[in-house]
Amino acid sequence: MSQGSRRVHFGLWYDLRNPPQWRQASDRLYGEILDQIVWGENNGFDDVWLSEHHFIEDGYLPSILPIAAAIAARTKRIRIASGVILVPFHNPVRLAEDIAVVDVISGGRLELGLGVGYKLEEFESFGVPFKERGARTNEAIGIVRRLLDGETVTLKNQFFDFKNIKITPEPIQRPHPPIWIGGFTQAALRRAVRYGDGFTVPDANRDVYDRYIAELKKENRPVDNVRFASGFSWLIVSNDPERTFNEAADHIIYQANNYTAWLSKAGLMPNPVYFRDREQLRQSGGLKVVEPDTAITMIRDYISNVPVTHYYSWTLPPGLPPRWAQSHLELFASKVIPAFH
Repeated sequence: MSQGSRRVHFGLWYDLRNPPQWRQASDRLYGEILDQIVWGENNGFDDVWLSEHHFIEDGYLPSILPIAAAIAARTKRIRIASGVILVPFHNPVRLAEDIAVVDVISGGRLELGLGVGYKLEEFESFGVPFKERGARTNEAIGIVRRLLDGETVTLKNQFFDFKNIKITPEPIQRPHPPIWIGGFTQAALRRAVRYGDGFTVPDANRDVYDRYIAELKKENRPVDNVRFASGFSWLIVSNDPERTFNEAADHIIYQANNYTAWLSKAGLMPNPVYFRDREQLRQSGGLKVVEPDTAITMIRDYISNVPVTHYYSWTLPPGLPPRWAQSHLELFASKVIPAFH
């Protein structure tokens, strides 16, 4: 099923977390996820999305581009999306160089997702003032984009001082890998319009989409080929939804309560709600476990309301082994994805 002439792209989404209470061997976890991505490429998934956070006890992926390079080396077709790199914590020149190298390794399959970050402890640890994060990110994205475009950059401002920089090798994709801007705020929308080629935000509703389109029009940007990525945070397909819900629920509660704490501490969630138990999670709809036909209906309804070009959901509940997700991915690949082609 296409949107206009466009097909919806289906993506996997990983954070590679390894919580202490469910500890797995890190090398095995990473290896099995890489194997799963190779499988996904061969079974109808179009892209894989990766998330970044720092200094978290459960090993939340801090380094997206090394994993992206590993995926690139193991695969041939799947697009690899950094969804998103937290720009304030990176030197923009080194970032541009690493992006170009990954694009070369992948043969031009990198989708460059960039964002501002919000977790207070990360800013404190890196010594980056939280209030500077928007301005610093805007400056850095501008530099990254110019370098990827092949420009020689010399500039000095309150954040950076660079002289006569031209990166090599150049990325394969010209003028640069597609740039996605991620975020939840109106400032993120404006940043996406100014610097990005698309906008990514989980659980987007129609209002977010409409505001993005309005912002594009306001800046006289084209709206005939909009790239918009979103999806249900958790939609798992199962032939035994009750059993699967009970297997996954505690892991989802762990993840959701983490995010709630981070966002509320940053002032981005004024009325935080923490999940106490599985029943509260069930009532909230935060974890949707359904049979394939229901999933098809839910996704169809969602993308008719929010015209996404790229649909993703989290793939692996933190603490469960990749093999746990495999049967659910196989159902999604064999039953759900074909309904949209």
